[in-house]
Amino acid sequence: MKILIVEDSFEINNLVKECLSAEYDCRQAFSGIEAASILANEDFDLIILDLMLPGLAGEDLIIRNRQLKNIPTLVISAKASLNSRVDCLKLGADDYLVKPFDLAELEARVEALLRRRNPQPAPTIEYGDFSINRDIYDCLYKGQALGLTKQEFKILEVMLRRPDKVFTKEEIYNEAWDDYYIGDDKTINVHISNLRRKCKQINAPGIIETVWGIGFKLRQIESLS
Repeated sequence: MKILIVEDSFEINNLVKECLSAEYDCRQAFSGIEAASILANEDFDLIILDLMLPGLAGEDLIIRNRQLKNIPTLVISAKASLNSRVDCLKLGADDYLVKPFDLAELEARVEALLRRRNPQPAPTIEYGDFSINRDIYDCLYKGQALGLTKQEFKILEVMLRRPDKVFTKEEIYNEAWDDYYIGDDKTINVHISNLRRKCKQINAPGIIETVWGIGFKLRQIESLS
């Protein structure tokens, strides 16, 4: 997830970036004008925004953002009065943190705002007579457990979330392994073969089809019965 940090103090801007960069892709801006230029050309999941900025005030950036992109905004400001906080929230800010602030609280507020913007997918997915529960890595066919390994489960989950898509082996690897593909076709083929074998063991139809020259896709629901 991408965060734009808009703060004219190099010390505070760098401190915030250092705090968050382990978990998020952080971009820095040190003036209101620089931030406006970046926002015109890039998309972000969150803006962390100081109010007293050179060139263009933070309040003006809040208004501009709400009109153009509506990216969640966390204000960090030395303006501690109730009126300042209320005014910013009325302009369209989503949260307000008064300086000096604790970095643990900053992390918690960032996480909460991003969670609201990017809610977790539903834990259960159903496809024909197949049902998976991502919270417990459980996959059932007509109530019978397939007994999948964690990696087999993740491959199936990736495909079930986009049942009409044909996946290349690279796409499956990148998503199911949270890693970059290095041309290891054998690993993917073994896991797909195991998925098919476990379906056969409980008389479930093979849920994954090979698309020659491309990769794999889910069988259509009509052909699963």
